[in-house]
This record gives sequence, C-alpha cells and structure tokens, in this order.
Amino acid sequence: MKRNFLNIKFFASILMVVALISSCSSDDNGGTPPPTDGDGDGDGEPVEDTRWITVAAARMGENPGDGNGGTLIYAISSEDAKDPTVSVEPFDNGFIVPSNRTARLQASEDGNTIFNISYAGDTGGNYTKYTVDGGQDFTQTGTEISIAPYVGSAPRWIKLFDGDKTGSAVYVSTENQFDENDNYLRTEATMGVLTLDLENSQINEFQEHSIALSAEEEANGYYISRIDMPVLNEAGDKLYIGARLSKVDPETAERDSDYEILGSKTIVLDYPSLLNPSVITSTVGHGNTNGYRSINAFLYNGSVYQANQGDPEGSHILKIDADNEYDDTYDFNLDEALGVEGAYILAWRPAANGKAVLAYRHNGSAEGVAGAQGFFALVDLEAQTAQQITEIPYDPDFYLFQYQGFAVDGTEIYVTQAPVGENGNIYVIDTETGDVTKGAELINVEGSHFIGTF
Repeated sequence: MKRNFLNIKFFASILMVVALISSCSSDDNGGTPPPTDGDGDGDGEPVEDTRWITVAAARMGENPGDGNGGTLIYAISSEDAKDPTVSVEPFDNGFIVPSNRTARLQASEDGNTIFNISYAGDTGGNYTKYTVDGGQDFTQTGTEISIAPYVGSAPRWIKLFDGDKTGSAVYVSTENQFDENDNYLRTEATMGVLTLDLENSQINEFQEHSIALSAEEEANGYYISRIDMPVLNEAGDKLYIGARLSKVDPETAERDSDYEILGSKTIVLDYPSLLNPSVITSTVGHGNTNGYRSINAFLYNGSVYQANQGDPEGSHILKIDADNEYDDTYDFNLDEALGVEGAYILAWRPAANGKAVLAYRHNGSAEGVAGAQGFFALVDLEAQTAQQITEIPYDPDFYLFQYQGFAVDGTEIYVTQAPVGENGNIYVIDTETGDVTKGAELINVEGSHFIGTF
C-alpha cells in the first residue's frame, strides 16, 4: 500500500528531542537533527546515513509545461526517496515558494537549507532562506533582503561553491551605438554583477562594467546579450560568468539570426572585488555558456568544467584551467560521446568523483506537449565518455528545458522523471557503479511538471 506523506508538524517536538540528544553526543552534527523516517507512525526514529531530498514542482500557468503558476517544494528522507512504495504530492501538500513565476532555487551542500530569490512580480529579487524540516515544513531563517535595486526583479543568480557562504547575481543590458552619420559602430553591453552574503543576508559587492569583444567581432555586429551561472575558480580569486552572443547586421542594425557561431566565451573577473573584467574564448566549443535554469559550470580537480549550448557540432563540456584560460586540448563532444546529432545540454551536475548526470536532447528527440524533450546520461569527465541512462524511461512529454536541481549525496545523484501532467518517479543514479534505483512516485497535476531535487 502506498504511503502518502502529509504535514509532519506532528513530529516537531520529537525532532527537538533528537536535536538535544545529538547536541550532547561526541558525534555532534552541528545541532541539525537528522531526517526522521516520516512514515506516519509517530515513532520519529532517525534514519541512518540519510539526508533531506527536496522535490521541486512547477505549476502550470496558462500553457502546459510553462511553470508560470508558481513553485512548490516538499522534502523527504533519502531513504524514502529510494522507496517506490512512497508517494509524494507536492502540488497538493507542498510549501509554496515565494515567486511570481518559477522560483530560482538553490540548496546547501548538506540539503538542510533551501535558498530562494523570487523571480518577477511584486516580490521579484527578494532573497530568503529556509531550514528544511521535512514534508511541507520549511522554516524561514535570517532576514529577507531585496537585490532588485542592483540586478532587477528577475535576477539570474547562483550559489557559489564556497561552503554555502555566497551567492552571485548578474544582468546585462545592451544599446546600439552609432556615429554622427547614423552608421552602426558597435553594441554596448553593460554588465552588473553582485555577490550576496547568504549567511547574513547582506550585499557583499556590486560592480558594473562595459563588456567588450574584439574590435573585429564588434564591427561585425557581435555582442554579449545574456550572462549567467557564475562560478569560482579553485584559488578563489577569479569569478567566471557564462555568456551568450547575439548579432546585428551592421548595415541595418537589425537583429541578425543567420550568422557564424563564434567560439564559446566566458567573462573573467577578479574576486572578491569583481574588478578587471576580461573575456576568454574557446577554440574547441562554439555557442553559449550561460546555460538556462540549472548551474552550468562546476569546479572539479582544480579546473572548471562548463557546458555549452547551441553548438553547431553538438554541445561540449569545456575545461578552464588554473591559468584562467580554456584548455583547448580537452575536447569532450557530446555528439561523438553519445552517438547522436545535435546534442544540447539542458542541465547537468557532477559528483565529487568527476562523474556526472546530464540532461540533454538531440535532433532525434520527439516533439512533446512543451517542445522537443530529453534524456539523462551518465558522464565521466576524465574519460570523456557519456552513455544514456536507459533505466530512466523516455517520454515525449518529459520536459527538461526548465530543469534546475540535482541532489548529490556522495556518489549518488537524485533526479525526477515525470511527463508534463503525468505521474512519474524519483530515480537515484550511483555514479560510481552506474546502478539506477527507481524511487518514490511523484504525483502530478494537469499541465504541471517537476524541476528537480535539492
């Protein structure tokens, strides 16, 4: 018989007792109670070797799969996330995350805290964080702060991998420039970048810069039109920001949609000052590095590994070394690795062992209710190999373009699979062995979809 999770406030007092016991133990875990079994029998027994897995769900706005009806989250233990007899209903029982549209969520490395910056609307740009208490219970902690005066009410932001201390939000605005005879000169791209103290809810630093390409590129109408996904290098002295290039026709200054795709580019800034911007270019990958909803670049083994999108030769995973330059000897092409054409990385996340789970589509993807949809693959960054995870079912209506989160617990990565408006499951991939576990059932509602785990 399936077990349906409901509000677990009933267990609050038991959790407090567990916390007090833990604080007196020589194995102190910092005062955070471990997840309880949550099975509804009232015993509240702690589960060994587990962590919270927070499922995120995006409700339909006007069209199936648009996710514009708001975001709900629901937390279960990792043990229950692996149990196919468990059923999770975030749309009926979940915590509503403040956001006018799909919330931009991040999680602490241990899964005990959720960070959110509201996207658009009256609360757009508001930063809040929540302690994960299980089920629909998320307790707001610290103070709320608005970053909208710096980066707008629909900011693109990410949590840096510095021990859950810092977040970074960015924006770019553009303006065409002309000479006295109305001849097109270039497009000015002005970047704003902010760092946010996640622990104390305060602004660390904010800087604006003009981001220039080469004189030849700008004369031909190229400019940086979107930026996203900041990541720190291993030394902690440089911040990399992914970029998308667009182009105008220099003869007319009208948008050009049929043009040569240039080498992938990344903006490099000094950190923490956010000064001295420069742009580096890959000769291996072409296309954009800003990603979309999910983190697009990760630090592993001293280098930053970055996905690109819109590459005419299929998405690559690119490598930026400790010298803050692209390593053009590292040529990891997803078309070649997967044996497909037109691979497009939608989202990805590596574990600490350098093996990653990657969401992608390709030219052979079927058209579903919300567009051409995708698959999951297991990737090895060092061996430069990728293999489709066939144990996770493919459905034309399985929407991955808005996918945001992959919960990582050791070598295991948790993902959600459910077609738009249909039920599905959590799947757990052991990146070391390749084993795949079909876990808890996800209960969906009409037109809505799941956007990951945290």
